[in-house]
Order: sequence, then C-alpha cells, then structure tokens
Amino acid sequence: MPLTVAIVGRPNVGKSTLFNRLIRKRLAIVDDTPGVTRDRRYGEAHLGDLTFTVIDTAGLEDALDDSLEGRMRQQTEAAIKEADVTLMVFDSRAGITPIDEYFARIIRKMKKPVILIANKAEGRVGAGSVNEGFSLGLGQPIPLSAEHGEGLGDLFDALEPFALKKAGEESGINPDAELEEVAPIDLDGDDGENDFVEAPPAPKHMQLAIVGRPNVGKSTLVNALLGEERLLTGPEAGITRDSIAIDWAWKGQAIRLIDTAGLRRHARVVEKLERLSGADTRRAIQYAHVVVLVLDGNDMLEKQDLTIARQVVEEGRALIIAANKWDAVEDKNAALKKLHDRIEWSLPQAKGIPVITISAMTERGLDKLMQAVLDIYVTWNKRVSTSKLNRWLAEITAQHPPPLVGGRRIKIRYMTQIKTRPPTFAIFASKAEDLPESYHRYLVKSLRDVFDLPGTPIRLVLRRTDNPYDRDRE
Repeated sequence: MPLTVAIVGRPNVGKSTLFNRLIRKRLAIVDDTPGVTRDRRYGEAHLGDLTFTVIDTAGLEDALDDSLEGRMRQQTEAAIKEADVTLMVFDSRAGITPIDEYFARIIRKMKKPVILIANKAEGRVGAGSVNEGFSLGLGQPIPLSAEHGEGLGDLFDALEPFALKKAGEESGINPDAELEEVAPIDLDGDDGENDFVEAPPAPKHMQLAIVGRPNVGKSTLVNALLGEERLLTGPEAGITRDSIAIDWAWKGQAIRLIDTAGLRRHARVVEKLERLSGADTRRAIQYAHVVVLVLDGNDMLEKQDLTIARQVVEEGRALIIAANKWDAVEDKNAALKKLHDRIEWSLPQAKGIPVITISAMTERGLDKLMQAVLDIYVTWNKRVSTSKLNRWLAEITAQHPPPLVGGRRIKIRYMTQIKTRPPTFAIFASKAEDLPESYHRYLVKSLRDVFDLPGTPIRLVLRRTDNPYDRDRE
C-alpha cells in the first residue's frame, strides 16, 4: 500500500485546492463558499518522484452531535485515523483562529504524524502570519500556495521520510536500522534478470455511476453496497456535492463506484455551487460505463427523472432503473406497472431497460441490482459478427423493403458493427440520407430483438457508398 496522506483543517483554508494540485487534476469542486467538501475523496498524488494516496476531507467543525456538521467531522476523523500522515492546513492570510487552536489540540490527542501547512502564503500579506503556526504545537509550518504551486518542494522534503519509512515497513526492512546494515541490491550482477519484476496489470474497472434527484438515497445505496458508512448520509437533501469515486469489486469484477450529487431541474438551480455539482454529475455520466438511476419508490419517474434517463441514453451509457424505498410503497403491483408503462412510452430508444426494486436502507434487492449491472455491462460490450449481421439484413429487408425515393427504391447493400460501448452499426446504402426515420427505428428494433440487446442504446450510422463487391451497381 502506498503512503496515505489526509488533508484536514477548518472550512475555506484551501484543502480541496491543495488536493487538486497534488493529483494534478481539477477533481474536487473548489468555491469560496465554506464547507463545499463533505465526503472523503481519494486521489493518486504525485509530488516529485513521490506517489501517494491523498484524502480530501470536510472542513473540521466544532460539532459533536448527529447534525450534518457532526457527521462531516466524523468523516474527517476517520480519514485521520486511516492516514499515515496528516496535513493540517491553516490560512496564513487570516492567521491562527480559535477554531484552528481547538482542532490542533484534537489532532495532537490522536497521536498521528502531522505536517502543518500555512496555505495562501504567496506575497507579503500571506507570508506575514506563517510563523503564527508555531503556536499550534505541531512543529514548523510549511509556507505554501496551493493555488499557485509555490512551496511544494518543502512539502516534498517533509513527506519523503514518511514515504521511505512506509516503503521500508512493507519490504520488511527495519526503518530504524542503520543504512549500512541493509544489504545492497545487485543491479549489475549475474542474477540481473531478477532485479526487475513486472507488476501485474491493474484490474480493468467498470465505471458505475449512481445518479438521481436529491434525497432519493444514492449515498445510502453506495454505503449499503460497500458494507460501511463510507459516505455522508442523512435526511437533508443535497448532502453530496462532489462526485466521489470508490474502487470496489463484486464477484471478481473490479468496479469504480461513483456517487454523485442530486440533479434538479435547471430552472430551480440558482446557486453557483449547485451548478458546479450538477456539472460534476453530468461529467460522471459522460465517463461512466453503466449508470444506475435511483428513483424514490413513492415518486417515480417524474419529469426530472426522465431528463436524467434521456441524458444517460444520449451519452450511450448502459442504464438501469433502481426503484428505491420499495418497502414503503403500498400498492407495489400498481406502482411497478405504472413505472414499466412510463419507461416503455418515454424511453423507446433503449427498450428493455432493467427495472430493479430495492431498499438501500434494509439492503433488499442489492444482489439482484448488481447482477443486472454485470449483465447489461456485457450487453453494452457485445459484438456481432459481420456475416450474422448481413444474413439478418437480407432477411429483414426482404420482409419489409426500404421505401421508394423519387420512384426508385433505396438499396441497402451491407452493414457491419464499427464499435461497441454502446453497440454501433454502420449501414451502407444508396441514398442513405433519404432513409426515413420510421425505417431507421424498424431496423434498430429488429437488431435489439434478434441479437438480444435489451436496455442498451443502439447507434445506427447510415453511410452512402458503393459496395466494391456488388456487381449490380447503379
């Protein structure tokens, strides 16, 4: 396991900015609003030649109860316990505040290695309060500007001993032993072929995004799947703001599980922070392989649910509907029939979308849900041979020939599958641009039925060209 580093501090001191700087991506949402980050977010950080796991955390709050702030603090304390070393960040422009002093005492009591970071230390204004950090009793503060990338060399020097100690512990070397006692590794001897061992390939992750409206139980579902309280949950709507990716496995399949912020209608989104969260969710959909759309069993498939479902299908992602809180639905048969009818009518472009009834709170139906996820992932990756496609094409066009255009019939010559994820087919025909939409839908429907492609989007590309093997050219 690599070195694990947690970034903690009070709200609005630049923890997420430092996290983004270390992982070299704009992954965490950054805004001037305090308390943007609420869940633990993990990333692979690179600093010089050091590679380590970094954890972004919620701002430390003086709350011990079961309020939202109290639950956020519990998430942060869990990150500190998990980490090998903690970076405590304070705002060097604002100086040391009473809340910084309060949490410094808490961190000292946890008896974990701590590196003190004086962030926003660029310029004379920022550098003026750096030395105030000595009053926290956490050692010498490192002046740093996460936004501008200044001071990262000093952070590297501070982290390197922890990384070396971690590497020594994992290799069985006593980290406290004298350097001379460690036998040198022969890189040029006769046994050189054993000096370099090829690492096993990383497992191929399925990207699984959990999406839906606010407060339908997305984070509760992720926690139930993981079997731990990994994400912040509660009765408040809109707790999740960032898209949180968690590496997981189910029945041997490596999965990157992505919890997302709830999506509301654009007309109701007025705050900048909610717009950023919505954009983060839409980006998660864009890069997912399979998307589980979570519905509230008592309020299913309203207009916003359909908007999200259509976006998933238009992006070419495999879609599964999870009707959550099913244990609270009174007339289950009527509700399920209504849901199937609504899907059939509103989402014909992905006919056969799996609908799974679940209760994330009681963990009912989760195995069935994950089996549906694996099944549709296989369908989404399915490839059909060109010979089978063209035999099907000959039969289907014989049963129902293409229409006449300008007194002449459109001649469909041949077809092939040009990609998977989702299944995408190219049909080569004369006057391909004149093929009516109704005939296009007829071909897609038959493709779905004959080659068993339920629930996944099917893309059919029409291309005008001559078949070089066709002697009967126009």
